[in-house]
Amino acid sequence: MKNYPKVLTIQDISCVGQCSLTVALPILSACGAETAILPTAVLSTHTAFPKGYTFRDLSEDVPAIAKHWETIGITFDGIYTGYLGSIQEIEDVQHIFDTLRKEGAKTFVDPAMADNGVLYGGFDMTYANAMKPLCFYADVILPNLTEACLLTDMPYHETYDKAYITEILDKLKASGAKTIILTGIGYTPDTTGVVVAENDTVQHYVHKRLSRGSHGTGDVYASAFVGAYLQGFSAFDSAKIAADYTVKCIENTQDDPDHWYGVKFETAIPELIQALENGKFIRKA
Repeated sequence: MKNYPKVLTIQDISCVGQCSLTVALPILSACGAETAILPTAVLSTHTAFPKGYTFRDLSEDVPAIAKHWETIGITFDGIYTGYLGSIQEIEDVQHIFDTLRKEGAKTFVDPAMADNGVLYGGFDMTYANAMKPLCFYADVILPNLTEACLLTDMPYHETYDKAYITEILDKLKASGAKTIILTGIGYTPDTTGVVVAENDTVQHYVHKRLSRGSHGTGDVYASAFVGAYLQGFSAFDSAKIAADYTVKCIENTQDDPDHWYGVKFETAIPELIQALENGKFIRKA
């Protein structure tokens, strides 16, 4: 890997569950990036575990940490946000984008607020609307279809055609979105994929749909994308590398019924590193 970027990732720590910062930190590090973290909350597990998990909001700490960094001159080549727990944190992140980025640095926002047509627990439309300015301010956004619909006030459809996706992309662009990585898009029952819209170009990378879904795959995907992108790959090539890596992580997990809470992303890290060295993910039989 040719670059050694310094990247800041801002999201929660779910101590057990293979998501958020416990995914982002190792994947970005494996991609050759010096990775700093800014936790927004600490949970004992992610929220799909049985009730009783602990939650500590760190919203009050975020501005103080960022201010200290600003005071001593710490800046970043990339800033990547995942799950943000409050509207105040959304506003704080925009300030961080303004004050802690190096010249030419890129900002990435995974809205991380909804899936399968519904908002995550604890979020409402006020939060979804507050996310819009941050997404349209960022250099790259990585919404799934549900999140893209919330950002554009479009109705969510489980089945759709290319015209529907084109309308969503056009609305995102009209609102100010720059590079759009729209995940989970497939036009046949056995496929899914990623639509990459940048400048006047729209490309669709199609791959097989696996029967088993897994918690945390959005975080795995976004982290691998950011890591590849900061190594100098194009948005489309980064999207392909991240998609193939995520599929491999699911494949490595799907035969283990006890591992329902996440994917074994660690087992595929060697192949991710190889993909970054070779310029593509080499699928094995």
